Amino acid sequence: MLRTAIKRVRTAIESGDKAAASAVLQKATSVIDSVADKNIIHKNKAARHKSRLSAAIKSLA
Repeated sequence: MLRTAIKRVRTAIESGDKAAASAVLQKATSVIDSVADKNIIHKNKAARHKSRLSAAIKSLA
């Protein structure tokens, strides 16, 4: 679930559509947070994924 959510954001970023990528990032953020809450991944790793994805979206401008 986590890997699929991250891949969806990355493909949206590669397509170049900033609005679509932002929408997909919101869904992925909830998946990342829920996985971190269940202690499947560390909270810092979750924060790192979210930060890097959002930075990639911001650089699309």
